[in-house]
Amino acid sequence: MAPAGLCFLDTNILLYALDPRDPRKQGLATELIRSTSAAERVVVSTQVLIELFHNLQRKLGLDRERAARACFAFAEWPVVASDLPLAMKAMARAAQSQLSIWDAMIVEAALRGGAATLVSEDLTHGQRFGALVVCNPFEVPAA
Repeated sequence: MAPAGLCFLDTNILLYALDPRDPRKQGLATELIRSTSAAERVVVSTQVLIELFHNLQRKLGLDRERAARACFAFAEWPVVASDLPLAMKAMARAAQSQLSIWDAMIVEAALRGGAATLVSEDLTHGQRFGALVVCNPFEVPAA
């Protein structure tokens, strides 16, 4: 089930949806994409699309043309552009929150895009950045 509000989808979510090697993660990612996209509650960033293009080639062995077509499909959603002001905010966030610059760029893009939820497995589930909450859809709740 998709989180409420606008969701920023990190690269790993899009990659798992296209990766048949882990059927559980593929199914969860595919359903999350379907539900957020159908409800028009999804946003990504240029960084996510660039990382996806790279990883579709490196991890899944897609040729550049197929990788680009996949990225073009996801670029139909609202996309937050990476620019100097975003990079500067990310640098400050990285220093303040002890994040990598890449994770800080994702957080700042999600905030700029107005997302309530950052869907990623790269940050701590439940972690907050102001009103933005991290959700790891692959984390199994303790029994």
